[in-house]
Amino acid sequence: MTRRPRLIATAAAGATALLLLTGCGGGDGGSKDNDKIAGADTETSASASPSTSAPEAAGRPKIELPSDDILTFTPDKAGDAVKDAILGDNAEFIRAMDAAIVAQNPRLPALEYYTEGEGAVAAQKWVQGFKDAGLTVTGTVRYFDRQVDVQSKDKASLTYCGDESKGFNKVVKTQKIQRTKATKNSYVLYGVQVEKNDKGVWELVKIVSTRGADRCQP
Repeated sequence: MTRRPRLIATAAAGATALLLLTGCGGGDGGSKDNDKIAGADTETSASASPSTSAPEAAGRPKIELPSDDILTFTPDKAGDAVKDAILGDNAEFIRAMDAAIVAQNPRLPALEYYTEGEGAVAAQKWVQGFKDAGLTVTGTVRYFDRQVDVQSKDKASLTYCGDESKGFNKVVKTQKIQRTKATKNSYVLYGVQVEKNDKGVWELVKIVSTRGADRCQP
C-alpha cells in the first residue's frame, strides 16, 4: 500500500489541463503519471517544518501535526517577497493536507483555506480516500527543489519534488505502520498552479504530479 494513492484525474483546457493528486509511498504499487514538468534542478537551504505552524498573517489557521508526521521544505524562502509568500502558502497547503488526513476530515477548515475550485474538490476527495480506507500518515516527507514562476500579480506556478521514501500509511484503528521499500517511485515531481485571493493567500487551484520523475531521483 502506497502512502497516498491516486484518487482523481480530471481534464480541462489549457496548459494546466491535467489535475492529479497522486500520493506518497515507497512501494512499487504507487501510480505512475507521465506529465512532464519543466524546471531547474538546483537545491538551496533546507527547512524543517515544526509540528505546529506559526501563521504570519491574521486569520491564517494554525496547523498542528502529530510528532510522527514530519515535513521538510527546501528552500523555504527564495529571497523575493512574492516568491517567499507563495512558497510559504504552498508549504501550509501541504501541511493542511496532512492535518486533514490525520483528522480524517476532508472539509478541515485549514485545508479549505489554502485551496479553491478544482484544487479544493481534488483535495477533499484525496482526504476522503484515506478516511474510507481507515488510514492516516506517518513518517518523514521531504519537499525539495521548490521553484516558483510568478506569472502575474495574482497567478503563479511552482514545481517541486517530494521524497516519500520515509513516509508511510498507518492504520487508524490498530496504529500499525504499513512500511514499504524505497524505489524510484518514492520520488514525485509536482507542478502546482496557485492564485492569490482577496485576503492575500496563494490558494492551490490545480496540481499535476509525475511519480518516478528523473529530476527528483537521489
